[in-house]
Amino acid sequence: FSILSAQQMRMAEQTAVQAGTPLIVLMERAGLAVAEQVMARYPKCPTIILCGPGNNGGDGFVAARHMAAKGWPVRILLFGKLEELTPEAKVAASRWRGAVITASVPVLENAVQKGAQLIIDALYGIGLRRPIVGEAASLLQIINRSRLPIVSVDIPSGLNADTGQVFGQSAVADLTICFFRKKLAHVLMPGRMLCGEILLIDIGIPEQTLQNITLQICENHPDLWIGYYPQPQLSHNKFDRGHVLVLGGSEMTGAARLAAGASQRIGAGLVTIAAPFVTRLIYATTMTSIMVKTVIDGEEFAHSFQKILEDRRINIVLLGPGAGENEQTRQAVQLALSADRQCVLDADALNVFAGDAESLKRIINPQCIITPHEGEFSRLFDRVVDPRLDKIARTKAAAAFLGCPVVHKGADTVIASPEGLAVVNTNAPATLATAGSGDVLAGFIAGLMAQGVEAFPAGCIGVWIHGAIASEFGPCLIAEDLIAGLHNILKPKTDPAQISSKR
Repeated sequence: FSILSAQQMRMAEQTAVQAGTPLIVLMERAGLAVAEQVMARYPKCPTIILCGPGNNGGDGFVAARHMAAKGWPVRILLFGKLEELTPEAKVAASRWRGAVITASVPVLENAVQKGAQLIIDALYGIGLRRPIVGEAASLLQIINRSRLPIVSVDIPSGLNADTGQVFGQSAVADLTICFFRKKLAHVLMPGRMLCGEILLIDIGIPEQTLQNITLQICENHPDLWIGYYPQPQLSHNKFDRGHVLVLGGSEMTGAARLAAGASQRIGAGLVTIAAPFVTRLIYATTMTSIMVKTVIDGEEFAHSFQKILEDRRINIVLLGPGAGENEQTRQAVQLALSADRQCVLDADALNVFAGDAESLKRIINPQCIITPHEGEFSRLFDRVVDPRLDKIARTKAAAAFLGCPVVHKGADTVIASPEGLAVVNTNAPATLATAGSGDVLAGFIAGLMAQGVEAFPAGCIGVWIHGAIASEFGPCLIAEDLIAGLHNILKPKTDPAQISSKR
């Protein structure tokens, strides 16, 4: 599940070449894989293969040869000159027996208008170093406007392989066929969205090529963390399964209730909401199996919250959902951390430190985790983390700065540890953009930590489960459905035989 940078992919290729697999052999395998997948997925039809001057274009020549051999009507449009191709791409081009047409705006427009039904984008690969402008940009605009299916080779042309950002202009693929390992642009937005369906193909690069490459970024998957998932034991009582304390708000009571319900549903033995006096009845009458204790707003808040924290059986404190951007929320964070509790800090518990990440750093401990979305992350960290960095680099820098894991939420949620590890989540559907879904995620993570899961794996587990529930549920999702749907996702994942085999 490792994800590679462009440089790491080149290192893996070079190691494979040094071990005896020529680069042209890897190119032949890649091009054949493209041809096979295209022919398996699409009916035989007039196909344009747009090739560039690099090895990506060489893959396109190989694909064209194999498709033509099966009777596909293929036309190669080459952006550049044959003599300017890389050495391996020249070899691939020399094996192609059809015409090579120079790609230009009029030629491509004519080919699209004269009955092309499929486009293979082999213009630029992971080696792109500068923005696409001029005629190359116009070619990509034409294929995007054509409304024809677009299959990109390794990466949509115009994406920065290491950031997922568009370099001037990008192809918008329906299918991206990549090789050996996914690249960062396959999992980071907007690259993930522009890739369409991503198909990873083995082209025979040995696993051993990764031995000398420092791998610190993975795609989130149960195989990474299944051995950490907590299992109830017959000898356990409710206190053995942990006790979560959630700070309730005095206005937005739904957020804390969602977080508390999620913590309980994922396995915490007890959950208590610390509710302001003015809203305690709302919490008490709507939360049947969750306890409610009262905190007093104003000058007595600190004392009343501290009294609740005197119960040493409370091992996780979840702060932020619906708490309000006020001094009481900041006091609650300081009191929970000074009481040496593990904390999940979300939403307003982070907003109260906006522009003052240094103060949070002084009091937080490594057993905590924070769960900001992009706006909260920027408000908290833009003074101490370079906002020009890509999402993975920013999240890793923030985790290193605070000394605790960070869950940087979004369509491409990144979970980073202070030691430099990063996990990118890719299973989250668009339906998760709904009020309260973040509160449920914070509750899932708190409930896992209450049961003894360390903060970093708890973040990875919570985020993956959150996305999996939403994907299974489908349209019309609301936050409450995430809690109700947890059982369906966990049932096959927590079979004792499966868990024990992973330990």
